[in-house]
Amino acid sequence: MENEKDHLSLQFCGFKIGGDEFGIPVELVQEVIKPLPVTTVPLSQNTIRGLINLRGQIVTCISLRNLFGLEEDLSANHMNIIVRGDEGLFAFVVDEVTDIVELDKNNLELTPETLKQSLKSYVDYIYKKEDGLQILLNTKKIIKAKANAKEITQLSEKQS
Repeated sequence: MENEKDHLSLQFCGFKIGGDEFGIPVELVQEVIKPLPVTTVPLSQNTIRGLINLRGQIVTCISLRNLFGLEEDLSANHMNIIVRGDEGLFAFVVDEVTDIVELDKNNLELTPETLKQSLKSYVDYIYKKEDGLQILLNTKKIIKAKANAKEITQLSEKQS
């Protein structure tokens, strides 16, 4: 009889940026929302799209397109994935949310050396699917890379 732990599956919220498919652990996702009005923050990093008001809570929007070195089209459709971080909520701006995917943990592979350098430091694992790859991101590394996001939120609250 096979050990049940050998076939544990993990759930990820799937989304697309450019032509690539990504995923983040579903337990870190609070919700997925359509775009809300964004207040830009002067002198912030280009990966910080700005701040949104989510039912009275100020949330920092992080553009994953910019973070991964892709050109951003502000007029294009996009979605926000609201994730929980140690310092509160963050909105990851993505091109399209696909689905919740369940992946067998035994089929996860370490980040290959051939992956784009702009992505590599934010990736935990790669999952090979029949029709391509699902790149599994580490949300803490993304948020940590934007360490000044909390400072931006505090600065904007002082200016209000």
